[in-house]
Amino acid sequence: MRHFGHLSSDTRMGLFHREPQEFTADAPAHTLAVALGATLYSPATRESLADDVLKQAERGVVSMVLCLEDSIDDRDVAAGESNLVAQFAALAAHSAAGRGLPLLFIRVRTAEQITDLVERLGEDVRLLSGFVLPKFTEESGGPFLEALTLAEAACGRRLFAMPVLESPQLLHLETRVETLAGISRTVEKYRDRVLALRLGVTDFCSGYGLRRAPAMTAYDVQIVASVIADVVNVFGRADGSGFTVTGPVWEYFRHHERMFKPLLRHSPFTPEAEDLRETLLAKDMDGLLREIELDRANGLQGKTCIHPSHVPVVNSLNVVSHEEYCDAADILREDRSGGGVLRSAYTNKMNEVKPHRPWAERTLARAEVFGVARENVGFVDLLAAALPTA
Repeated sequence: MRHFGHLSSDTRMGLFHREPQEFTADAPAHTLAVALGATLYSPATRESLADDVLKQAERGVVSMVLCLEDSIDDRDVAAGESNLVAQFAALAAHSAAGRGLPLLFIRVRTAEQITDLVERLGEDVRLLSGFVLPKFTEESGGPFLEALTLAEAACGRRLFAMPVLESPQLLHLETRVETLAGISRTVEKYRDRVLALRLGVTDFCSGYGLRRAPAMTAYDVQIVASVIADVVNVFGRADGSGFTVTGPVWEYFRHHERMFKPLLRHSPFTPEAEDLRETLLAKDMDGLLREIELDRANGLQGKTCIHPSHVPVVNSLNVVSHEEYCDAADILREDRSGGGVLRSAYTNKMNEVKPHRPWAERTLARAEVFGVARENVGFVDLLAAALPTA
């Protein structure tokens, strides 16, 4: 699989200075963590789940979570488990016929579901990349990760964990530091199995009876922004101790009445792309675009998605621009290992080798899986090519 692999080779050649590289579910963890990109969630109870997975893969989705937790009714959990087993069997048949699948994860409710589902999946577990672990704390996380270890040994396949940080203990100020320290101890113990940490911003808002409007990003809700900052402070460090932390979900996909002006300027959209701008505004995507940019600025990678229309937006903004690539490559040149300051290739900024090195390393890692845009190709060009409706 690879990002933008659903586009024709001619289209990719026109968009990319360096095309996204192919990878498999067996790639190194650090590659997969970056490659997650837009991770699309789907309820595990959907009768057409296998067909949905295949359809989304053909549209460029690279990672999906099949959810047994908050997205389904408590009364439907057993039915959801049975449906997952049946849908994996259907996917196995399609996979054997050569149809590619995205990285697949199951979001469970209890630790016992991990071992039970792996046993029930049988040989079809080969299609599974891991589990998403909800409301993760030191107390709940240990049993989840122990169950994952047992399941991995039983099936003989590498399985990853993606803990979701969304508990009240993390949200509340008086318990936050202790909770972060406990989570840190737990994920460090199982570091090789933790692919990424996910943020449950909807649960954070719920704790105070809040819901952010489509004109607001998660960073405009200060109580949420403070948690994100503390999570990144502990888990997003670039000194080798950090983890990939993914961006929060964007809840909106159809137009709502606006109180404020749209956030998308006209100038990046040439006359030929004005219809694209109108499409984005009609689906409140301007807020999503801003939040993705703020995710990146605050150290988050990828994003949880609940609607397929969000996927090309998230992944297009993950493509490394030609300017970013030139800066990163200059900073990481071998003859500059001693440090120093240099003018950027675009002659519009300072690149300071030592402090900018971690940024450059992260940028080139993203370039491997999302590609590098051609010099005159911007986000609008990428999204126009990637959007099914464009």
